Parts: sequence; structure tokens; C-alpha cells
Amino acid sequence: MSSVRKVVLAYSGGLDTSVILKWLVESYQCEVVTFTADIGQGKEIESARAKAEALGVREIYVEDLCEEFVRDYVFPMLRANAIYEGEYLLGTSIARPLIAKRLVEIAREVGGDAIAHGATGKGNDQVRFELGAYALDPEIRVIAPWREWDLNSREKLLEYAARHDIPIEQKQGQSSPYSMDANLLHISYEGGELEDPWVEPGAGMWQLTCSPEQAPDEPRYLEIGFEQGDAVSLDGERHSPSQLLRELNTVAGQHGVGRLDIVENRYVGMKSRGCYETPGGTVLHKAHRAMESVTLDREVAHLKDELMPRYAALVYNGYWWSPERGAMQKLIDATQDGVSGTVRVKLFKGSVQVVGRKSDTHSLFDPGIATFEDDQGAYNQQDADGFIKLNALRMRIMAKSKASQN
Repeated sequence: MSSVRKVVLAYSGGLDTSVILKWLVESYQCEVVTFTADIGQGKEIESARAKAEALGVREIYVEDLCEEFVRDYVFPMLRANAIYEGEYLLGTSIARPLIAKRLVEIAREVGGDAIAHGATGKGNDQVRFELGAYALDPEIRVIAPWREWDLNSREKLLEYAARHDIPIEQKQGQSSPYSMDANLLHISYEGGELEDPWVEPGAGMWQLTCSPEQAPDEPRYLEIGFEQGDAVSLDGERHSPSQLLRELNTVAGQHGVGRLDIVENRYVGMKSRGCYETPGGTVLHKAHRAMESVTLDREVAHLKDELMPRYAALVYNGYWWSPERGAMQKLIDATQDGVSGTVRVKLFKGSVQVVGRKSDTHSLFDPGIATFEDDQGAYNQQDADGFIKLNALRMRIMAKSKASQN
């Protein structure tokens, strides 16, 4: 191990990162600074500081980043309507650039010469953390223990923890069957029975959402207010970005909205089966598209749809801090100036249905032109004759050419 004086570790307080903390001290003979980001994952934040203190850490960072996470990462992504491979709302992916940014910033603050993370050598997160770190500090050193050590099973991690008196709440035989990641946008589940893509996940796995079958028998209507592409209010009451997402998570989860079971293509090359709960994000994605439907010009909307898969892949693969994502974001944000108004949605038994949309100041929907009744001369239907013939010209020429060859 080459010389390292101080390492900033992305620390959750769980088995993996607790073992990594001790392993770094033992293997690199270095000081470890822990960083725990509160981005809405819940209970583990409460005990992370105490666990780090018990393991002898002197510099401990535990930070509430919920507002920054939703405002500066989730909402810009929602403006792009980003979905990876047609289904995944990128809940894990979008959290990594923020964590990478703070790891690098803290390393600068404390005089650290390296950062470390607990992502495995098979997954996407190692790529996301490290691409982000190198984009923000090209000279930073990154230590990825899962690519260096031989503790490649839960049993070996538990044995190491026992040998080094590392306190672990979950003892052998009581482990969760899933690898889980949670934040304000979603919870993900991988591993265990999910490694067989034919097996339906157990009903007890889901934590944020009610089973659609058990959801209320009466629908719930919501009105979501938008300003310049971002949701700002729920049923007329203004909320901060993180507050609004929390509220939507609760009410959408009660109606079984946001469950997803997919097989996705990881950046490292393998396929992986994952299950996701994204209740509030699912509603916001649907509502944002509805808001754009009445406020965006057709060609602008279509251009955004063409860019979206590329944008989503950049987020999924860890390129949030890349110049191309930044350039795309500027274009996307420039389209959002008029995306303001209100969308009404209906939640029912796991579904989200848009049932109304309006914009008092930016709507491009003109009922006087769109009507099937008498439009009072607002639209000359005879104009369509020349329009159709001109657009059919190349196909008519092709048809004549084929006919002459027979």
C-alpha cells in the first residue's frame, strides 16, 4: 500500500463500511474521516455518528443534504423527463454525484489525500463515485476496498468484524435477504431471491408503498403546481423541493404508486434484476410531462424526447459532472421558462392518471383552433390539401418509379 495519510470514507454505519473503516486503518496505516450524507434514507443516519465514534474516528461529518439533493439533482433530472431503458427513474444513480462532490470537498477541508467508498467491483456505483470524484478533482486518490481485499462474502466480513471487535447490529443468520439503497426519491432492492428474474418478489419486501390490491377503493386527486419546470405546490400549498417530495411519497405510497420490477443493463456489462419504489417521483414525472404538453412547442418537446435517453444514460453511467451533461442541462433548462401551471392527477390502485392540466399564462393549447365544432374561421381546413400533397410528394415519386419498373 503506497503512503496515504488521511482518507475520507463514505460511511453508512452498516457492516460493509464499518469493516472498511477498520481495514483502511489496518492496511494503509492512515487516519480515516467519515462522511455520512443524509439524503432521506431514514434510520441509519441516527446511529452513524455513534458507530464512528465507537470505532475511534476523530473527524466525523454527518450532513443533512436532503434539500440540496432534491433541488439541485432530482429536480433538474425531472426537467429532462429522464428514464433509463424506458422504465427506471434513476433513484440510486442521481444520489451519487452529490455524495462524490461532498467527499472531494471534505477531503480538501481536512487535508485528506484520498477518498474511499464501499461500492463493489461488480456494480455501477463504483463508476459513479469515481467518475464524479475525478471530474471534480483530477488528482484525488480513490480507494475501493472491494477491488483490493479478499473479504468477498458476508461471512468473511462478519468474521473480520468479530476479530476486530467491530460492533455489528445484525448478527449472522439475521441478515436482510436484499441489498438495499434508500433516499428521498426511492428505495432499491437487489440480491437474494431477486437474482432469479422469474421469481416474484415477496409481498413483505416493499417498504414505501402499499400493495395496489390493498390500496384504498376510492381514488385520490392531487393538484401539483409548477413554476419554470419545477413542482412548487401540492393542492395549493407551497413546499420546498424536499418537503414536496416527502408529501408525495406518503400519499402516492398509500395508493400503491411507484413499484417497479426490471432487468437492467449495468454499465460494467452485466444484466441485473432490481426492484424499485419511487412513489413521489413517479407522480412528478407524469405530472411534469403533462405540464409540458400544454406549454412546450411541438419541436422543442420532440427535441427533448430525442435527448432524454442520452441524458438518462449519462446519469445512470455516472457522467453527471461531464461537460456533455452540463451542456444538455442548459438546453433543457432553457425550455422550461414557460412550463408553469397546474396539473391534476388521480391516484388509484397503483396507477397515476393525468386528468387535468392548465396554464393561465403559458398555454399553447387554443380551444378555438382545436375544437371539432365551428371554429369561426380560425383554421382553414382547405390548407391541409396542399400540406398533405407536398408531404406526400417524395412517396408519390417513389411509387411512380416502382410502377414504371414493372
